[in-house]
Amino acid sequence: MANSAELHERRMAAVPRGVGHATSIYAKRAKNAEIWSEDGKRYIDFAAGIAVVNTGHQHPKIVAAIEEQLKAFSHVCFQVTPYENYVRLAERLNALAPVESPAKTMLISTGAEAVENAVKVARAFTGRPGIVSFSGGFHGRTLMGMALTGKVVPYKKGYGPFPADVYNVAFPNIYHGVSGEQSLAALKALFKYTADPSSIAAIIIEPVQGEGGFYIAPFDFLRSLRALCDEHGILLIADEIQTGFARTGKMFGLEHAGIKADVVTLAKGLAGGLPLAAITGRAEIMDASNPGGLGGTYAGNPVACAAAHAVLDAIAEENLCERANAIGKIILDRCNALKERSNLNCVGDVRGLGAMCAIELVKDVASGEPAPQLTQTLMKVANDNGLILLSCGIYGNVIRFLVPLTASDQIVRDGMDIFETSLTEAVTRVA
Repeated sequence: MANSAELHERRMAAVPRGVGHATSIYAKRAKNAEIWSEDGKRYIDFAAGIAVVNTGHQHPKIVAAIEEQLKAFSHVCFQVTPYENYVRLAERLNALAPVESPAKTMLISTGAEAVENAVKVARAFTGRPGIVSFSGGFHGRTLMGMALTGKVVPYKKGYGPFPADVYNVAFPNIYHGVSGEQSLAALKALFKYTADPSSIAAIIIEPVQGEGGFYIAPFDFLRSLRALCDEHGILLIADEIQTGFARTGKMFGLEHAGIKADVVTLAKGLAGGLPLAAITGRAEIMDASNPGGLGGTYAGNPVACAAAHAVLDAIAEENLCERANAIGKIILDRCNALKERSNLNCVGDVRGLGAMCAIELVKDVASGEPAPQLTQTLMKVANDNGLILLSCGIYGNVIRFLVPLTASDQIVRDGMDIFETSLTEAVTRVA
């Protein structure tokens, strides 16, 4: 049996270095909010596969649904011989997603595919080419996804040129001095100086930025954005790939603002770990593409659809939206307590919506200068202490907490104990 160190050596020889690695922990098995490595060490998982296993690792309802579907068939291609669980899943998402009824859904395999297809249907419906995205946003690693993404390194550097007619404006980031009013002004300036609004098909936004640093779009800003889109006949695309499926304390992040999008992109938490993504939108928008213009060989895989039904059942039956709020309170209370510790002087900001929480680390609170070295040291120390963490942010100085929503209070508290110990140790090491 190979251990993690041996596997990491093999990985570095066999896998391109461009495929990043947050840890050198090689998973052997997982259960709910815990992972055991090839070395037999147990870890508390505060990453959830990057917000994928919101329902925890190996949820019994999901495992049973997968096993049952595998007994029937694993692939026939929906465009060749359709199947019931795809249609039923589309119906469920049409009813759940924050879009105006009647709605329609297409299923694909990845979040990047969802974004690509959202752009396609927006352009097909409006007959316009332009797409607007926001600084710090992340929308995938395809060419269009990279064009929309508002972070150069590591996502865009060296990969251009990118598709044309894509515009990027400042995201409202209160901690870094950009208000909602300033972001709206930047949009209006874009329409005045660079691209007439009649040429813009859609504006795409994450209700809470994921890779960008877990910055929460102010709810009044989202409402103003909805009004601006309506004024100019522009579609609003909500990228709910990381915010969806109970993560923020509601089924979808946009619900906090009390508005609806024209198209919503979904992935990650949809199928409990199986590759499945979706775009749900107003029926007239989704029907604008000609037959054959949308789809994919593996799109809406039946095993993944079965898992997704079990995920939706688990979210409802186990009240995981409420659970997200309870978990988030534990995390935010602890992080705010750390912020008040004068001997640390490294916590610049604490923020969160439901169980989508973050702590931003700085060299000192007075200057607010980002502390990426401290962040990386903290992650390594936490790994050594039995906790898996993820970083994010434009400056690489944000720790994001993505605890499975099925985790017990005790597991969350234990993880936060490790986090506090690890942060104190990391501060000492970097000093």
